[in-house]
Amino acid sequence: MDAEEFRRRGKEMVDLVADYLENIEDRPVYPDVEPGYLRSLIPTEAPQDPENYEDIIKDVERVIMPGITHWHSPNFFAYFPTASSYPAMLADMLCGAIGCIGFSWAASPACTELETVMLDWLGKMLQLPECFLAGTHGQGGGVIQGTASEATLMSLLAARCKAVRRIQATNSDMSEMEILSKLVAYTSDQAHSSVERAALIGGVKMKKVPTDEHYAVRKDMFMKMVEEDKADGLLPFYFCATLGTTPSCAFDKTEELGPLCNEENMWMHIDAAYAGSAFICPEFRPLLNGVEFADSFNFNPHKWLLINFDCSAMWVKKRADLIGAFKMDPLYLKHENQESGLVTDYRHWQIPLGRRFRSLKMWFVFRMYGLNGLQAYIRKGSNELNQNLLKRITQCREIHLVPCQLSGRFVLRFAICARKIESHHVQKAWQHITQLTFELLQEPEH
Repeated sequence: MDAEEFRRRGKEMVDLVADYLENIEDRPVYPDVEPGYLRSLIPTEAPQDPENYEDIIKDVERVIMPGITHWHSPNFFAYFPTASSYPAMLADMLCGAIGCIGFSWAASPACTELETVMLDWLGKMLQLPECFLAGTHGQGGGVIQGTASEATLMSLLAARCKAVRRIQATNSDMSEMEILSKLVAYTSDQAHSSVERAALIGGVKMKKVPTDEHYAVRKDMFMKMVEEDKADGLLPFYFCATLGTTPSCAFDKTEELGPLCNEENMWMHIDAAYAGSAFICPEFRPLLNGVEFADSFNFNPHKWLLINFDCSAMWVKKRADLIGAFKMDPLYLKHENQESGLVTDYRHWQIPLGRRFRSLKMWFVFRMYGLNGLQAYIRKGSNELNQNLLKRITQCREIHLVPCQLSGRFVLRFAICARKIESHHVQKAWQHITQLTFELLQEPEH
C-alpha cells in the first residue's frame, strides 16, 4: 500500500467507522457464536502471497463482526462504560502514524512533555491538591497507565519498596525477606479483584476489610484490624481505598481512613477507576474529599471521559517514591537531560519499557470539548433538555409532572400521589419518560 492508496483507504475506513457507530443499535449487542467459531472461518496458516484490501474488509463483516460484543451500543449495560469519541479516534490515528516509543524524554520529547502537562490539566479539572501536580518544580505528578490494574500494582510495589527501606533504616538486622514475610496490605471486601491480584504479584499478604451497611470501609473496623495485626507481629504498609466499587459504586470513607493511614505510615492508594470522571463536576467533587491524605490516586478517563481505551490516569504525591522503586538506568537509555529536574522518563513509572503517545487523545478531547463540554457529558442533561422533556410529557397527556428549581437546575419532580397507585403504574410512567428522553436525545440539536 503506497501513500496514494493509503489516502483512499483511510477515507473509506473513516466512513466505515462512522457508519458502524451511527448504525450500531441495529446490531445484536451480544454475539450469537460458540467458542472456537472463528477458527473455521479463516485459513490455518498466513497467506504466502499478498491479498487485496477489499477481501480483507469483506472478512471484517464475515469473520469479525459476528463475534463482537458491541460495547458502544445503547443496548450495552454490562461491566462498565468504555469511552469513545471521534476526536480521540483521530488522535489515535495520529499516534499510530507518529509511532514513537516514548520510554524517555530523549526518545520523543513531545510524547513525555505533553503527557506531563495533560495530567496536570486533568488534575486541575479534578481540583487535586497541588502536591499531586508536576508543574515545573513539583514533587508529584501524573502518568498514563494502561489500566487501573496497572496503577494499583505500581502503587503497591512502590509502597512495598518504601516500607522495606524505612523498616531497615531503623532495624538493620532485619533482612528484606523477613520484612516481606511480615508486610500486610488491606482493601475493602468490595474492592475489584485486581487489587487482590496486585498483592499476589507483589508477594504480600492482602486482607479484606469488612464494610458497613452501605458497602463502605469505615475507620473503626479498619483500625481494629490494623491493631490486631500489629499485635501479631505483622507490618501494615498499604491500603487501597475504592471510590465507586464495581458491585454497587460504594465509596470508602477516605476522610476517616486517610489520617489513620498517615499515622500508621501506610501508603494509601485511591482507586476511582469507574466513578472518578464525575469528580470534574463541582457538585460531585466532594466525593473525592480525603484525597489530600493519599499517596497515589487513579481513575480511568477511558471509562467515562470520552477518551478511547487505553488511558488510565495515575498521580503520585511524591514521584521519587515511584521512581525510586523501579529505576533501572543502563547506558543505552541514558541521556544528557535526564537529571535536569525539568523532565521525567516515564519508563521509571510503569511496568513495561515502551509506551505509546497516549496523551494525544487527552489533548484532542480536552481541547475539542473543553471542561464545560466534558461536564455536560457527565451530567447527561441540561436545563433546556429537561424543559423540552417536560413539554413533551405534558403534550402526550399520559402522565403529569411539575418541575422545581434546585441550585439553578430545572428538575422534574416525580411524586407518588394517588391512593390507588401501584408499582406497575410507576414502571409504566418511567418507561414513558425513558422513551421520550431517548427520542429527544436522538434529535440533532441534542
